[in-house]
Amino acid sequence: MVLERRNHIGGNCYTENIKGINVHKYGPHIFHTSNKEVWDFVNQFVSFNHYINTPVANFKGELYNLPFNMNTFYQLWGVRTPQEAKNKIEEQKKEFAHIVEPQNLEEQALVLGGKDIYQKLIKGYSEKQWGMKATEIPAFVIRRLPFRFRFDNNYFNDPYQGIPVNGYTELFTKLLENVEVKLNCDFFADKKNYLTMTDRLVYTGSIDSFFDYCYGKLDYRGLKFDHQLIENEENYQGNAVINFTDIDTPFTRIIEHKHFEFGIQPDTVITFEYPSAWQQGDEPFYPVNNQVNDKLYCQYKALTKESPHIIFGGRLAEYKYYDMDQIVEKALENFKSFSL
Repeated sequence: MVLERRNHIGGNCYTENIKGINVHKYGPHIFHTSNKEVWDFVNQFVSFNHYINTPVANFKGELYNLPFNMNTFYQLWGVRTPQEAKNKIEEQKKEFAHIVEPQNLEEQALVLGGKDIYQKLIKGYSEKQWGMKATEIPAFVIRRLPFRFRFDNNYFNDPYQGIPVNGYTELFTKLLENVEVKLNCDFFADKKNYLTMTDRLVYTGSIDSFFDYCYGKLDYRGLKFDHQLIENEENYQGNAVINFTDIDTPFTRIIEHKHFEFGIQPDTVITFEYPSAWQQGDEPFYPVNNQVNDKLYCQYKALTKESPHIIFGGRLAEYKYYDMDQIVEKALENFKSFSL
């Protein structure tokens, strides 16, 4: 039995068909994995297309390819060879060689990549995403900057990538065949009963709410989405994902959903994505993994040992940023352990 608080299946991966376009209602989800077992598992339910994520950054009207690769370096500095790019990055880093132990994201980014990459492609986006100045964001948020010294805009290195041909909702529909699903069903409305009606429970909500916030509330970042149908506009921006990296643009990115599936519909749907402060009652999207929150999570995690029949899984229950393939992999591992 699946209990779903919302009025649809699929959680944040849910896609809604609008004018023949599968719209990612809670932000874009691009499936990628290096694990063939995971890839084979999801492909038994639906077919995946060959979409490759190649986002573009817009800094005050200047366009740069992501991730950082030779196209980006050419657009920034006009360099044409990998050695020229490496020399330019080293030249930019020298100015900040005196920073031995970076104390925040700004110092960390400057040490790793210099001021041009930081100011145009990291600073504004990070400040919007986290809701604080880059000098207040912990340095560990950017442990490294992956530089790719070849002309390659493929954001992920995984060999298996794509989007379900008919959207993610079909994937979950197939996955849940012959499973009882209760929509608009709040687990906490009858928590005591649900806890006693089964000998095994998988819980994917926030871990602090499960334990009635007995140690206090964990922090999250929220997201707000502005979905817009543009009729008689075949192609709004030419790419599925464009990040807006300056601080003055209030949204972090615009998503044009039809490009995930190479759509040729006469209309298009775009989504403006706004990071937001989170408060109880809002939808939590990203755990804020700083020292204070991680210490609090460990207290809650210790409580889970008192309930060995409950599996706490997912971003909210484990207070950890997961990609979809990592969740599938963990679910398969758990199933194997159940079967022993």
